[in-house]
Parts: sequence; C-alpha cells; structure tokens
Amino acid sequence: MALVPLNLFVTHDGKSKRQHITCVYKCGDACSKPVPNRSDNEYFGDVVKSLSRRSMLQAGGVAVLAVGAGSVLAACSNDSQPAASSTASSAAPAEPPPGMNFASVAPNSEDAVVVADGYQQAVVISWGDPVLPGAPAFDVNNQTGDAQRGQFGFNNDFAGLLPIPGSRNRFLLVTNFEYVTPQFMFTGYNADAPTREQFDVEIAAVGMGVVEVERTPDGLKPVMGRYNRRITADSPMTLTGPAVGSEFVKTAADPEGRTVAGTFANCAGGVTPWGTVLSGEENFQDYFGAAEGSPAPAPVQADRLDRYGVSLEPTELKWETFDPRFDLVATPNEPNRFGYVVELNPWDPNSAPVKHSAMGRLKHEGANIYITDDGTVVAYTGDDERFDYMYKFVSSKKMQDPGPDMSNTAAMAHNMTILDEGTLYVAKLSSDIPPSEIDGSGELPPSGSFSGTGTWLPLLRSGPDGQAESLVDGITAQEVAVFTRMAADKAGATKMDRPEDFEANPKTGKVYVALTNNSKRGAPGEAGPDAANPRNDNKSGQVLEITDNHAGTDFTWDLLLVCGDPDAADTYYGGFDKSKVSPISCPDNLAFDSHGNLWISTDGNALDSNDGLFAVALDGPNRGEVKQFLTVPLGAETCGPVVTDDLVTVCVQHPGENDENSIDDPQSRWPEGGNGTARPSVVAVWKNNGRIGV
Repeated sequence: MALVPLNLFVTHDGKSKRQHITCVYKCGDACSKPVPNRSDNEYFGDVVKSLSRRSMLQAGGVAVLAVGAGSVLAACSNDSQPAASSTASSAAPAEPPPGMNFASVAPNSEDAVVVADGYQQAVVISWGDPVLPGAPAFDVNNQTGDAQRGQFGFNNDFAGLLPIPGSRNRFLLVTNFEYVTPQFMFTGYNADAPTREQFDVEIAAVGMGVVEVERTPDGLKPVMGRYNRRITADSPMTLTGPAVGSEFVKTAADPEGRTVAGTFANCAGGVTPWGTVLSGEENFQDYFGAAEGSPAPAPVQADRLDRYGVSLEPTELKWETFDPRFDLVATPNEPNRFGYVVELNPWDPNSAPVKHSAMGRLKHEGANIYITDDGTVVAYTGDDERFDYMYKFVSSKKMQDPGPDMSNTAAMAHNMTILDEGTLYVAKLSSDIPPSEIDGSGELPPSGSFSGTGTWLPLLRSGPDGQAESLVDGITAQEVAVFTRMAADKAGATKMDRPEDFEANPKTGKVYVALTNNSKRGAPGEAGPDAANPRNDNKSGQVLEITDNHAGTDFTWDLLLVCGDPDAADTYYGGFDKSKVSPISCPDNLAFDSHGNLWISTDGNALDSNDGLFAVALDGPNRGEVKQFLTVPLGAETCGPVVTDDLVTVCVQHPGENDENSIDDPQSRWPEGGNGTARPSVVAVWKNNGRIGV
C-alpha cells in the first residue's frame, strides 16, 4: 500500500459548507462518486508515493527538470517572496492599495447580504421577475413553463455587464442560470414523482438570459428593453468545429449533427473584447439517465461515459422520463452535444448561440479571453472536476472591430468564428522543489513558495469548415473534440484540484486559476500532493498565478494563495502577514478591478462562515493581502462578480439551500423577508458619490 503523508500540521478540520442537496442537483453529487479521471498519466506529484512502480523513473525526471528549470526560475523569481519561517513580506505593508480601501467584512452567518461599511446595496433582479413582454409577475404557487420562459431564470451564476453604446447608464446584464433545485422551487415537491409541469418549468429556468438594466441612484433597475431574451434548455444552438457531423453527435432529431437543442449547467463565463459572452457548460452529466436495468453499453462507450461521470441510471430530476433526448438508451449521443463553450451575441436577440467544439468538450467552468500585443486571441478554460485539467485555446484568427455600436455585422460574424480555428492545449506543470519537501501538509518548502514551470501540450489543431488535425497519437480529431478529457489523459496533463475560473489580469497579462478544493487529494488510490496541489484532503483550495507565454507553449507558475484558516500552518497568503487578512476558503469565480487587484468569490466556505467576495492585492508589499468586501445569505454561494470603478454586482445563488429545509420549511427568506420565498438574485453594491475601494 502506498504511504500517503498525513496533514500533521493542520489545526482545523473544517469542510465545505455546501449542502448535500446542492451537490446532488448542481454537480450530480460528484464528491460521493468515484473520480472520473482514472488515468495513470505521469504527473510530477507521483514521486511522493513511495511504493509507486514508476517512482525511481519519475524522481530522475524531476531532477532533470530541476536542472533545466533553474535558470528560468531564477530569472522570473520574485524577490519579495518570504523565507519559509516568515509569515510576512520583507517590506512593511503599506496602506491598502487603490481599490481595496474599505473596512473588511467579518465572517458571519447572517441571512442577508452584508457589505463593507459605507456602501449601499440593492437587489437588481430575482428568479421569476418578468424580462419579456407579457410575462406574469412571479407567483411561487402558480408556476408554468410558459411563464418561466419570459422570466428571470433560477440559480444565476455568471453575470456580464455590457454598456449599451449611446445609452448613458444603460447596460446589458447577461446571466447564466446553472441548475434547478426543485425542493426549493415547488411547494409539495415529490422527488419520486415530479410532474410534467414541473419539468416544463425546469427546462425554462436554466440556460442564459439577457436583460437591459439602468443605473439609478438606487442601484440597477431592470428595463423591458429590445435586447431582452431568454435562452433555455431547448433553444436552438449551432454546433461548430471538428465535432460537427461526426458519428458522435448525430441524433435522430439532428441527423447532420450541427443543431443542438438548448444549453444547461451553465456555470461561469466571460465577456469577449468583441462584445459577445462566453458560457461554460459544466455539470451536464446530471441531466442524462436511463431506467433501472437498462442494457449496459459497449466497453468503449462505457469508458467514455465514465470519463464524464455519465451513468445509466435514473437521474434525480428524471428529465429522461419526459423527453427521450435525455434517455441514454433512446438517444445515446445526446450527452456528447453538451460540455462546450457557448458563445452568445447579446446584441442580436434573434441570433442562435454557438457551441465551439474546437475548444474541446469537458466540464467547462467558463472561458476568458486575452489578446496579445500582436492581436493573437487566447482563451483560457478550466475543467471543474477533481484531478482534471487546465486548457487554453490559441486562435489562428484575429479580431475585427465590430464598431462602437456593435453594428458591423460582417465583423461580428467573423469574430464569432475566432474560437473555431486554432490550437487547443492542456497544461503540464513541473517544479524543482524536491518531492521530499511536498509532504501533503501544505507547509512551505525552504524556498519560501510553491513555484515551478510548465508546458502547454497540444491536443487539436482546427481549421476552416471543421477541418482539424489531432495532435495526440491514436486519437482522431473528432474524438479529441468530443472526448477531450481522454485525449488530455493520453497527452499526460497534470491533475489539478478542481480548476474553476481561469482569467488573465488585463493590466499585467498574468493568468490566475481558482482551484476550489479536492478532498480526495492524497486518498488511497488517488494522486498524492505536488507543488501546485500541496495538501492532502484539500478542503479550502488555492489560487494559482501563471506567467504565460500566451501564444506559446511555456510558462512559469506559483501559488498566490493556499486558502484556509490563517492561523493554520497549511495556509499561505502570498507572503503577507496572515494575522492581517480576511480568511478565505474555496475560491471559485475571479474578476479584476481597474487597479489590477484580483477579486474572488467563494463556493462552500469551509471556515464556518457564509460565502463572500474578496479583494486580493497582487503586487508590492501588500501582495497577498485579502479583504472581504461582502458576504451572501445563509446557504448561498457568491457567483459572477463584476467589479467596476463605481459598482460591484454579484449573483447570489441557491440562498437557503439546506439539507434539512425546503421551500415548505425554509431556512432563508432572503431577499424578500417576512413570509417571502428565498430567490436567487443579482445584487448591486455601490458607494454614494464615491468609487469602490478608493
């Protein structure tokens, strides 16, 4: 049996506050199931498993990497990094940097949005509010599918705020609606026998939405504008790239394999420089199932289903009993039509969203764009699963200017194809830190930081009209596009602790990855700790900082934060004095302010507090300083932060979700209070006659 080091230095035993019911409907209860990644690809953490068959070979490989990486690391080293025994930067901390000059919100368990002193807040829009003409006002006791199609969806996650050209104080609020939790939607819900009407409401409650909003002295207010629309689980979508027309995506309803009905499991996303919105289809596996006793699939198909966590068993929602496209026996290819990056043009309410198969099929948390000085477009995306991977897509096409009012339709049409042509890569990380110094405790090595180098491994090169070349031996281009995880396994990517939001700082170009947690790290039979994922039973996650050769294949990296209790030995806050930070746990979504500070929203805080939104200093003597700006209500997750100079918005997802409660016996009444229903909502925060954090 492999010897797995214990967390001897950890003084807390917290675990994620995410409730089991949230796990069941949000991610298919993934944490209670086997890890889908059963690959034995080489990764640099393997060397700590002393009885591994390959340990000696890998140790030699690390030694070679250390020699090769030494000069690179020295050239890129940060002189402000502390010695291992230090808890603070060598320079005295200055006043909070611009954008972070506010009083930190203390950890709490209030059933309210709590914001920094001196700031105002207001709900912008909530589940069920009308967004299309003719839609009725929300009535929890009179829900219909038709009504929900004209209303704001359920469990808002990502949000983008796009200024409307020529309209002062008007914006498009573009939002993902990730998943449904019927026990918190329908009174008297019977999980064993959901109704057709409930199914119709659920189909309409997920997907995406666009609503015009207006800035007023009281925050943001929804407007019944001409851009408003709803995208649901059955809205027509166009599949592009190498997967189109392949045997893996054709169905009886779509024999050409290019027109998909709907999108769902939309988690995070990003706003492109050309004015569109990207949305990641994440936990799509939850929606496909089969009756008990269904025939087992052929071995190859079984492996593909297993790698994506799809099971031939009844689902919790039981959508497969209402529509055969969710039945794995009736429509076995339907899951292969989900798990893509979706691109929506919010400026054309009649346009069909696009699913980009050139960017691969995985559990995309989201996707974010960085454009290099020479105009090369790079998209970063994380696969949100324990022990899965980080990806980037480097386009071979350049952006065209859509015009100040987005009216250049030819340019917009071109830009909507940028993510169809280029090269898809997956990340492999290495480090010169000796394996003996990565013992699973999270204690800093003598060098004073967790750092290393990396390589982007090419998987797929896509060209015009879906033409593509596989860059992985023995796998076709269509297989790489549809079964990307398996191609990345074969390439030898590094297994990470749930890579979620993945975003470049527009001021510096450095790229940041939220690695939320991984309770299976170091468990028997699973990958052990490594320099980028240094803790066994990782409850609180970490934030990775990458200095990338954006259009190339090399990078350096270090851990900006090893999250958790600042008083514990297994945490690291960029070298900043840990006695002066806000505790942060389970980083999820990322954003940047105009000053270059990183903002992090959390999901599943393991430190006995509600989730929140935090600002993090990235440079100078305050590097690693973390300040909590707000917290969300009981049971809720903080999602989709937008940070401007004078406004912050967050999506409050699943307020009041608790294993012991339901809509009939609620834990939370937020946002209405009184006898109101807990409703996922978007919240705006601002300072009267002032700027955020200044």
